[in-house]
Amino acid sequence: MRGKRQILTRRQAISTAAKVAVSAVVAGVIGGVGGYLAGGAAAPTVTVKETKRETVTTTLVSTKTITASATTAAPAPIGKECGVKLRPGLYFADGTPVTADDVVRSIDRVAKIEGDPAWFILDVLDEWKAVDERTVKFTLKEPLAFFPALMAVPPYFPVHPAYKPDEIDSDQTAGGVGPYKITKWVRDVELVLEANPYWYGGSPKTKEVVVRFYKDATAMRMALEAGEIDIAWRTLRPTDIPDLKKKEGIKVDVLPGGAIRYIVFNTNIPPFDDPKVRKALAAALDRKAICEKVYLGTYEPLYSMIPMGMWSHRDSFKEKYGERNLELAKKLLSEAGYSPSNKLSIELWYTPTHYGDTEVDVATMIKQAWEETGIVEVTLKSAEWTTYLEYTRKGTLGATLYGWYPDYIDPDDYTWPFVNEAGRWLGNAYVSEKIGELLSKARTTTSTPERTALYEQVQDIWADDAVIVPFAQGKLTIAYRKGVKGIVLDPTLLLRYWLIYKEEGGSIADRVIIGVTDKVTDLDPANAYDFFTWEVLNNIMSGPTRYVPGTTQLELGIAASYSIA
Repeated sequence: MRGKRQILTRRQAISTAAKVAVSAVVAGVIGGVGGYLAGGAAAPTVTVKETKRETVTTTLVSTKTITASATTAAPAPIGKECGVKLRPGLYFADGTPVTADDVVRSIDRVAKIEGDPAWFILDVLDEWKAVDERTVKFTLKEPLAFFPALMAVPPYFPVHPAYKPDEIDSDQTAGGVGPYKITKWVRDVELVLEANPYWYGGSPKTKEVVVRFYKDATAMRMALEAGEIDIAWRTLRPTDIPDLKKKEGIKVDVLPGGAIRYIVFNTNIPPFDDPKVRKALAAALDRKAICEKVYLGTYEPLYSMIPMGMWSHRDSFKEKYGERNLELAKKLLSEAGYSPSNKLSIELWYTPTHYGDTEVDVATMIKQAWEETGIVEVTLKSAEWTTYLEYTRKGTLGATLYGWYPDYIDPDDYTWPFVNEAGRWLGNAYVSEKIGELLSKARTTTSTPERTALYEQVQDIWADDAVIVPFAQGKLTIAYRKGVKGIVLDPTLLLRYWLIYKEEGGSIADRVIIGVTDKVTDLDPANAYDFFTWEVLNNIMSGPTRYVPGTTQLELGIAASYSIA
């Protein structure tokens, strides 16, 4: 079996500005945001062989600095071909053998279905084919330094043959090659996972993991306090955190994170096609009020799409508009033709639970900040996540609130997915030929100082255009009951269920129950691109590589070895 990359039209090719990225595989350690988000030199061309735990990145970055000068290693050679040798004796959860053909078949599905995450295949690979039963050969469109990291994302996960070959299979529970298999799935109610006896990694710490879905954080918190769940995860209200810290038998962990929040103005919809309107709204935004009054310090004000602590971060929005500048906002609105007697009337859309129960409060604070100009009138609108995303993709919403969790730890992941053709999931709200050119250059060099200079230019243009406006960067928060062990949080933001266990009466319990307010939208990795679904997929499936828990290093997954030339 083999797949061939689709041919982009001329318009697509120009707008994507050569979407392949030659970037750095970032290795890091948890030492605050500056520690694990700081960038490093390019990963060397490698041949990786199987060991008990084989990492494929070789350079740990400093946790004391985030400047580019700290990582000036010479660019390493990279190639266009990657040969992956699968582990021997791989099986799906029902005992069906896994071969190279299954990997290719699964990637074929992603390419045919062309769901949101299809760019990981279509924009990166020219060809993928099975060389023999255990060998897959990937041919890249261009050399890609972080290709090993891409092999750790769901579009590269082999799925069971039960998945439909050329259409989305959203509720399919056959899974893949992961630590757990699904034994029960009631959408938005409960997901029951059982240890996969055929998993190449051995036995998970806990035989059964139950994920219970709650309508809101209040219900989830009550379940934790009552002992109905062992872990409360995604997402507690900020007000819950100090209270839970005082509760006997409950522990709360708060760690730095790379999740960001932002506002999208669709330039295809008036009045957001007017730069003065967008800039005025950006200037009037009160980030500190949102972070202090709504998030209670669990988020910090953010003035760039590239998060604080990551190399190349620049406070471009702060430099352009200040912390908050109502006078500038009023001036721009006046120049755009608006006044107290002729107000700018707009809708601001949000989704009520996907980003936590605080979302209505965030939207309300933004409404208040804009209306304090005396020239803006805001109507709040909301829709549940699936509908919200559908409306956005169709380009029917003018102003929306969104968040971003990293696919891989690199400035590239916080910039190019939002602009030009790559931003089609946002209704193609932001089109910029100049940014496309800069991002293309940044993705085709392995020099950190050169990439830093390019991303700084991107951030300045981004702030001047004010199409997508960042406002907050969040921390990771999880609460759990006494006796729960093995919780590992890191920059990938993925909770590894197979490491978690609960001690009861001197022994390990057979079951752990996790509560969430988030939703699983799609169990098909060909179409799933929301973050909690990716977490679930990472616990029932695996790709050729995966991240070492607690770091941004990579290790071998279903691959026994791979080579890049």
